[in-house]
Amino acid sequence: MFREAFSGVTPAGLDRGPTAEEAQRNKAALLRVLAPYGITNDRLDEVSNFYRYNGRDGALWQHTLATATPAVTDGKVTGVTITNPGSGYTSAPTVTITGPDGTVTATASVAFTRDFKTNGSLSTIALK
Repeated sequence: MFREAFSGVTPAGLDRGPTAEEAQRNKAALLRVLAPYGITNDRLDEVSNFYRYNGRDGALWQHTLATATPAVTDGKVTGVTITNPGSGYTSAPTVTITGPDGTVTATASVAFTRDFKTNGSLSTIALK
């Protein structure tokens, strides 16, 4: 659905923002696909305004980095506890834990919600 919704959108580019006419055309293209799923003009504005960023300045949309603490037993990493799930992740981050005996990698899972404060937060971290 995401690909279909954005297939009719023409980005303005990093050198300038969209004109009012371009913005209206892009919004109409999005709503044609999203309206049958209950997305209203107001909700589209709310989401767009929350995730708007200035790519030409290298900015990212709002996000909070996740933090976690490794569990260590007998000098070996045996698990990971998420202490702050963060938010704004669009894909699972790489998780590496470096200790005196080397590096341990883990796989994170991301949860997507309708709440901006928790959308894109880590839900699990499992050792590989």
